Order: sequence, then structure tokens, then C-alpha cells
Amino acid sequence: MNESWDGLLLDCRLATLAGNGIAFGLIDDGALGWKDGHIVFAAPMSALPGRPDALAREVHSARSALVTPGLIDCHTHLVFAGDRAAEFELRLNGASYADIAKAGGGIVSTVTNTRAASEDDLLAQSLTRARTLLADGVTTLEIKSGYGLDLENETKMLRVARRIGDELGIGVRTTFLGAHAVPPEFAGRQSDYVDEVCIHMLPKIAHSGLADAVDAFCENIAFTPSETRRVFETARAHGLPVKLHADQLSDQGGAALAAEFGALSADHLEYTNEAGIGAMAAAGSVAVMLPGAFYTLRESTLPPIETFRRHGVALAVASDLNPGTSPLLSLRQAMNMACTLFRMTPEEALLGTTVHAARALGLGDRGTLASGQRADFVIWNASHPAELCYWIGGALARQVFVGGHRAAGAA
Repeated sequence: MNESWDGLLLDCRLATLAGNGIAFGLIDDGALGWKDGHIVFAAPMSALPGRPDALAREVHSARSALVTPGLIDCHTHLVFAGDRAAEFELRLNGASYADIAKAGGGIVSTVTNTRAASEDDLLAQSLTRARTLLADGVTTLEIKSGYGLDLENETKMLRVARRIGDELGIGVRTTFLGAHAVPPEFAGRQSDYVDEVCIHMLPKIAHSGLADAVDAFCENIAFTPSETRRVFETARAHGLPVKLHADQLSDQGGAALAAEFGALSADHLEYTNEAGIGAMAAAGSVAVMLPGAFYTLRESTLPPIETFRRHGVALAVASDLNPGTSPLLSLRQAMNMACTLFRMTPEEALLGTTVHAARALGLGDRGTLASGQRADFVIWNASHPAELCYWIGGALARQVFVGGHRAAGAA
């Protein structure tokens, strides 16, 4: 060995998730070594190529704690201003999501608050939420726009998302969600707003480099499949991959549409039919489960988990953190909900917030503990991976590392 590693962690119970045929990829009495922000060793301590103090500049013991890859929240609307607690009360009194949207609430109310906020104020409000997720073990975030709904405010949101990554030193992937809702100034002119998104907004945002992907809300209360197709065709013309809010409240054929465009993921999917699932399998698109919205909206139609399994579609899990339908500040809580509400297994839930979540963002350099991967990992106050789904609430993350460095603002 020519140069010493930057760090070496001993006495770990490693959940590598590296597909070694063992549940969770578990390695007891494991060791984890890293250098220049990447993992160089993840194996039993007995396989270390020398004395620990000769291998690494810093050597620490995990004291038999569980160590996993850093969690990846692959679907959030984390950047917004204000809240919608009043709508929570309305829903408890019987109002539906569609009723609230038609009355001028819902997404449009958050648009009003987000447009009014300065970029620095929006950053301050959003950083608080991002720090909470980081402290819960999240080392990579996807953040969507969609509460600006004009070029100035959509780009403001995307800049804030980038600044969150810089401020916290975590991975942030940004998604342009201009086709989220129709803004007030386009009321009654939905087709004209789709023109605005496709002709004016998306090309400029693509040129700015602020977006890593493009998303749309394809639903009976949002954008039609044909309108979504226009957005996706424009995204493809500008070299941006797509994702889709698909089949959440009704079967609009969203899963098949997403698959047709080789989408990184289709998300929600409660009403997706088997043909759409087969199309996703053929396209390699990830199915992102969002139990926070299912729970908050008190939905009763479960996503067809068994059909996804049968077709071999990768299942991811995300918080869907947003002010209206999933004010969920814990990805671990989303994992618990995925198990209890959707009947996913703890291993599926953890794979869904690591390996498959990375794939849903087009990232191949994280999600497992294996040589060459980014040194994003979490030391937990737990001994078995199932505990991450088992405990409801509480602070389990002992230390969070991003790129081999202990994350500022984490536990």
C-alpha cells in the first residue's frame, strides 16, 4: 500500500446492500475504509491487508454498531415558503385534495408564498428541513421546483436547491417541475401555460444548467397525458431525463407514458395498471413509493406492490416532503410507512432508500458500501437494519458521513 487511507472504521455491522446473496449484504465484525471521498475497503476485519494503524491516518471503532450507506431521498419538494396546516384541518373535516385545489388552495397557495419570499429567505426556511433530513441519515436529496410556476421563481427555487447542497455539503439533484399546476395568471388557459413551460421556461432552464431532470404532474386534476407528452418531448430535445408523478389519484396511463420516454422513475403509482408496470420493467424505470402522501390523504387504494415485484420493477421509497400532502420530515418514517401500509419488507425499504433511490436519480456512484462508491455512510444507534424501519420516530443516526467527512449539522 503506497498511501494511507483517510479513515478506517472497525467493529462494524456492515449492511453493504451489495448483492452478495446475504440479507442486507450483512457483514459482522466488518471494517470500512475510505480515501479521497470514496470507499476502498468494505469487508470483514479479518480481510484487512495490514494493521489498522498502518492502513489509515484515523482509525475508530463503531463499537458493534450498524453501518449502512447514506440514505437517499429521491423525491422531495423541500424548497417552499410557508405551510398549509389550515388545509390539513380542512381535510380532517371532509374536504378532498381535489376540493381544496379547486377552491384555490393546494399547490397554488404555496406558489403565492414562494413567489413572495426572497431567495435568501427561501433558503433559510428550506435549510431547516434539509438539516432535519440530514440528521436522520439522508446524504443525497432530490429537490423539485414547481412552486414558482414562472421562469423567475422556478429558477429561484432551483438556485436555492443548489445552495442547499453547497451549504450542507450533501448531494442534491434538482428537478424542474414547471408542469406542477396552472398558476393564477393562466387560470382557464392550461394549454397556454403548457406552451409557456415548453417554449419559454424549459429551454432557458436547460441552458442554465440548474436542472438535472424534468418532472410533470399527470393527473385528472393536473396535466393530461398529451400535455405531459409535450413537456417530455421538450425535455428530450434539450437532453434532460424525465420523471413523472404518475397514477396517484386515477389511472391516466402515466406509468406507460413515463416508460415510453425511458423515465428514470415514475412516482406514486397507486392506480397503475399491469400493462404500465410491464412497460416500466422493459424500460428499466424505478417505481418510487410515497407512503407519506398516501397516509396524509387517507387514501385506500394501495399501490400494486406484488405486481411490481412479479415484473421485477425496482422499488424506491421517498418522503415526498411537501407542505400539503406529505409534510414528512423523516425518510426513516417513510420506510416504516412503506412496510406497515404497503407491506414492503424492511430489506425492500432499505434498498428503496439506497440502491434503488440512487438509480431513480441516475446516480451509480452511491447506495452501497463497496469499493469505488462514494464514502456516504451512517453509523446508527442500532444493531440490525430492520430497526431503521421498526422504530417510529426518535433519533437513531449516531454519525453521518458524506464523501468521507462527517456531515455538518447532522447528529
